[in-house]
Amino acid sequence: MSKQELLTFCSEENILLDNGLSDFFEHSESFNSVKIFLKKIKDFSGKRFISSSLIYSLRDKIIPFLINLEADETFIQQIKDKFHLFDEKEEKTAIKEIIPRCEAAKVKILSSYSLGGKVFDVKDFLTFFKGRYNDFKIILQSASELENLISINRITKEKQKFSVIGMIFNKSVTKNKNIILEIEDLTGVLKVIISKDKGELYSKADNLPLDAVIGIKGFGNKEVVFANDIILPEARLDGGRKKSPKEEYALFIGDIHYGSKNFIEKDFLKFIDYLNGKLPNTPEVENIKYLFIVGDLITGVGNYPDQERDLKILDLEEQFSNFADLLSKIRKDIKIILSPGNHDGVRLMEPQPIFNEKFAWPLYNLDNVIITENPCLVNIGADEDFEGFNILTYHGFSFTHYANTIPSLMAERAMNAPEKIMKYLLSHRHLAPTHGSVQYFPLGKDAHFISKVPDIFVSGHTHKSGVSYFNDILVISISSWESLTPYQEKFGNIPDHCKVPMVNLKTRAVKIIDFETVEGGENENRY
Repeated sequence: MSKQELLTFCSEENILLDNGLSDFFEHSESFNSVKIFLKKIKDFSGKRFISSSLIYSLRDKIIPFLINLEADETFIQQIKDKFHLFDEKEEKTAIKEIIPRCEAAKVKILSSYSLGGKVFDVKDFLTFFKGRYNDFKIILQSASELENLISINRITKEKQKFSVIGMIFNKSVTKNKNIILEIEDLTGVLKVIISKDKGELYSKADNLPLDAVIGIKGFGNKEVVFANDIILPEARLDGGRKKSPKEEYALFIGDIHYGSKNFIEKDFLKFIDYLNGKLPNTPEVENIKYLFIVGDLITGVGNYPDQERDLKILDLEEQFSNFADLLSKIRKDIKIILSPGNHDGVRLMEPQPIFNEKFAWPLYNLDNVIITENPCLVNIGADEDFEGFNILTYHGFSFTHYANTIPSLMAERAMNAPEKIMKYLLSHRHLAPTHGSVQYFPLGKDAHFISKVPDIFVSGHTHKSGVSYFNDILVISISSWESLTPYQEKFGNIPDHCKVPMVNLKTRAVKIIDFETVEGGENENRY
């Protein structure tokens, strides 16, 4: 079909397509199928602006529709491939290929990212950032504070009140200490001034990261706007905190660093004894159903200079094998959800894939283990009458960037209070908003964009234990099972050890269980 045919149809149906979708549908050879599909998306969503993220969010409605759609089979397959849509049988097959034993474990993986052998170039980064902008635009458009919302190219020379949505590509401070933001949308560029006299608004602007997408409400013209408010695309649970009808507990650990001379094996074995009901006065253990291990299961090889000095086991495969032996001791009705970190022998570029089976094959032989990517969205505890809990897991490699560049986080020494970094990222609804804060692949679907707001956000990497809430999202930072290394000490880290957050999914009570053996004997306050 021609570009003009698509434009005419969209105009008649009052439909707006993002640029990526326009290019995609222009290359379709089935014009009638395109028209039927787009009309149905508009009916399903009630929205006139159609983006890739909107289509994916409607997958539960679209999949049955595609099955019954009398359309060209090539077109249907292209839609499935483009938006990662599968019917139930296909989805089970795909999940089994990516995440072994996921179905048997009754833990649903809600996110998966495939590179498909693609070679990336500059155009992919352009498409990536356009897609990210459109995803945030959909969220911010619903903000009631953004009155008279217009695109940058529609701002005139006349002074007026208006709101815009833009991505920050530059931030500077004038001689008078005012902040200048340069933002852009898909139509143009605009300068935004935040006066030093604005107090709270100035502080908010001072803590904005580059490449974040924000809403600006202000007064000005196409030359410059003076901001009166800054709107962030905050992640929030509008329905409040869910509670399971069943008495089940979920535990969260990570940064085990098995293979290190500093691995605290005695206390980890004590933790396993606890899970197996071998410690006295622990009746709650029978309700423990889920154990999340969020990255750095092993300590790896060659992760930092002279690491071999800190290694007890020098072979990657042997580290995985011995750690798998430890996990095999845990009772089999506990589902163990594993995700990789920067020490686990996978690529550093995110999203990180599941563990390399060449080295980590012993983990794949454990029947109660589910292996995921990083980051990942996982659903647990669902049944016929309850939708379950969505758990966002992210190892946290981006945290260092924000702790060292965002003024408020620097002042709070946030690497020793990582839950503050996590809440900061939730306020921007993105795990790594600034280009360069992590190495990443410019996929069509931004792996760091928080498209579905989680009930629980859990992370590691900092070796600090912390629990907090942000807009009803439970925020959990996990501690380490590795004592302080000289390399960590050089950077001023003050790690926590052997602390295990336990969440009662029925009452939503959170308790931190301490398995650390203190000098002079065991910690008497561990329960």
